[in-house]
Amino acid sequence: MPVITFANTKGGAGKTTAALILATELARSGARVTILDADPQHWISHWHDISGKVPNIEVISYVTMASIQTHINDNRATTDYFIIDLAGARNTLMATAIGLSDHVMIPIQGCAMDAKGGAQVLELLGHLEEKAGIRIDHSVVLTRVNSLVTTRALQVVKQLLSERAVRVLDTPIIERAAFRDVFDCGGTLQTMDPLRVSNLDKACQNARAFGDEVRQLVPLRLTRNMRRAA
Repeated sequence: MPVITFANTKGGAGKTTAALILATELARSGARVTILDADPQHWISHWHDISGKVPNIEVISYVTMASIQTHINDNRATTDYFIIDLAGARNTLMATAIGLSDHVMIPIQGCAMDAKGGAQVLELLGHLEEKAGIRIDHSVVLTRVNSLVTTRALQVVKQLLSERAVRVLDTPIIERAAFRDVFDCGGTLQTMDPLRVSNLDKACQNARAFGDEVRQLVPLRLTRNMRRAA
């Protein structure tokens, strides 16, 4: 029952999109997923409302610092993966969610502002390890990447992450219309109409590769609490 939190203190980093892609891919593979929607914009809650029943996915809205632990405890028996989507802000809820996580996913676009927001999350993770002895596994996922062109800004971000020895997923999230349209249409990539959404097959391939990589990185059988007991 791993807890995976998506965090970047800057809004617009592709955090909610990455969280939804992962949740739907995990669910498609048969895992039971509970999404804790802690983003004040509630895009995932809206997606869930217009989607009807999506197999293997439950969404909990209006998550607060006071309620997040209770939501996790109350849904352990029916959940294989928890996905937490946070606001694009540095606050006490972010610190609480990260402290409950088995893995923190840091979405970053190829720009300095996103990299700065990601660096603030990395600083918090470092502080937890240094001051409290709590090491939480984490990775960066590059988002809204142009499939044809690697920009200079993205190259700079990659170099900075490499210099800090930060793990970057091999699978970036490519800029695809389907990843935007799913929030308006509801459902999943697999239920969208390929005649109405451009490059849907490529979006599905990208999402599948992202889900596969995260499943290998955060296997179902291992959570931070289990590792502590080992």
